[in-house]
Amino acid sequence: MKTFRIALMCMMVFLLFFSVAYAKKHSPEERGKALFEDPKFAGGVKSCNVCHPGGRGLKKSADKKEFRIMGKTQKSLEEAVNFCIVQANKGKAIAVDSPEMKDIVAYIKSLKGKAPAPKKAPGY
Repeated sequence: MKTFRIALMCMMVFLLFFSVAYAKKHSPEERGKALFEDPKFAGGVKSCNVCHPGGRGLKKSADKKEFRIMGKTQKSLEEAVNFCIVQANKGKAIAVDSPEMKDIVAYIKSLKGKAPAPKKAPGY
């Protein structure tokens, strides 16, 4: 019985180590893109990708100091992200220093200089 417990404990430590190592391999941009495409992110009803397919309209966000969204001025990219989460997506604002915010901001900043996603023809 003692051998079984030791073997089980070793297996759990092994799995925990590799799951943490696997999670850390993904860059903040990759984690942010996953959040950007997740319809349930921050308790919302749709993904950010619905309004910004492929990051459309966000390419210049990395360099902006203020954002004008729906007639309101946001002082930072984090404020702008939360504004969209709450107003457009009907979700709950996330802490500006949270890992999720850091990841989604890293993804948005990674869009700088990338070609926008192609537009779909009407009716498709």
